[in-house]
Amino acid sequence: MKRASVIGSGPNGLAAAIVLAQAGLQVEVFEAEAEPGGAARTLPLTLPGYLHDFGSAVHPFAAGSPFFSALPLADFGLEWIHGEAPLAHPLDDGSAVVLDHDLAKAERLLGLDGREWRRLVEPAVVHWSDFAEDVLAPALRIPNYPFRMASFGMTAFQSANSFARSHFTKPRTRAIFAGLAGHSFLSFDRPLSATIGLLFGITVHAVGWPIPRGGASALSLALVRYLESLGGTVHTSRRIDAAAFRELEADSAVVLFDTATRQLLAIAGERLKPDYRKSLEQFQRGPGVFKVDYALSQPVPWRSADCYRAITVHLGGTIEEIAEAEDAVARGNCAEKPFVLAAQPTLVDPTRAPERKHVLWAYCHVPNGSTFDMSERIEAQIERFAPGFRDCILARHVSTPADLEAADANLLGGDISGGAMTMRQMLFRPTSSGYATSTPNLFLCSSSTPPGGGVHGMCGYHAARLALKKAASNS
Repeated sequence: MKRASVIGSGPNGLAAAIVLAQAGLQVEVFEAEAEPGGAARTLPLTLPGYLHDFGSAVHPFAAGSPFFSALPLADFGLEWIHGEAPLAHPLDDGSAVVLDHDLAKAERLLGLDGREWRRLVEPAVVHWSDFAEDVLAPALRIPNYPFRMASFGMTAFQSANSFARSHFTKPRTRAIFAGLAGHSFLSFDRPLSATIGLLFGITVHAVGWPIPRGGASALSLALVRYLESLGGTVHTSRRIDAAAFRELEADSAVVLFDTATRQLLAIAGERLKPDYRKSLEQFQRGPGVFKVDYALSQPVPWRSADCYRAITVHLGGTIEEIAEAEDAVARGNCAEKPFVLAAQPTLVDPTRAPERKHVLWAYCHVPNGSTFDMSERIEAQIERFAPGFRDCILARHVSTPADLEAADANLLGGDISGGAMTMRQMLFRPTSSGYATSTPNLFLCSSSTPPGGGVHGMCGYHAARLALKKAASNS
């Protein structure tokens, strides 16, 4: 086994390529777009001099990734920047709940709920390296630390609504937890919505919520440069279709797909067994996102000064309001008052905009493939907590679900998670065979495999290790 090919250069594809190159293989990566990185790209979407993250913007799981953390990415241009606090959640009374990186300080700021918050997250925070190895691995495996994972599962395996009611007494604490749980894309009465929320809360204290200096592309380019130092090659503007794949497979001992399941079917469907193809066709997409990037004349005029302490700001108000918004999406509707996830990177990274100017990254959840224009509703939510926001807008770039898919074919209907995070699709992602397909030399390594969405590279890492293991057993 001397030559390997990877289709797609998102963080998972690059992670897979690096694992294969570290094992001594000649690795080539093929990317359809002009720049590598998939959804982890930074682009000039509005005015000259303004740089906007196309997809991912804030990267707790990249900074805390067991695989990325083991690579010398700082030597290849990656620099993490942290805000004074990881997360702020403004409320209608003009205040904001802040979740501090320091766990002891967070305990004090959360008041009556602080002690319970610390009890919930501290074991995983203290043992983050070991915990991350287990939680960012396939669900259908024996954990390295089974008792710790069992304890986490028993605590977090609830709906977000029931978890918040049973653990927190203050509406402010419930509100900030609702924002964390909103990252699950799930209705708040569904299992796993609390699990995702607690996991995001753990990262606040374990690794923080940093951004790469210069934008998400800095992470992707650092991975590319490191891969090239190992002898690997990345080809951009090289879209692989079924005909090109046949040639590629003939020259490669193994091919890994950092693609959505639909792309795997379109490219290599004739090489897959009928039952496996049927399983992929039944794989459920997740909700989409509607995104707006802003060029601003000044920072967002938040009513609460605490919002300037954090790069990430969750906008949605109380847990009841956020639950209502996410429930609407789960029912196939667009929320009247959406839960908006916002990032303000230029507060700490002035390289993203002209002097004294700023950018804002904001999106909300919508039904997959939605065509409804959420721009006004997103801006209304920002204006709700930052009166005068509209007066600061110099330009905006709207990305509908269709626009996102056009710029990255893996984002089917605007799904940035690689498929719905239902219970079944957490255990069988995308099928019971995980990374392996029905063809021995073809593997799937995208976020449609365990552990799912997020910029952490662990899907690619595990897929590549499996490919190497199978190759060794067959030799």
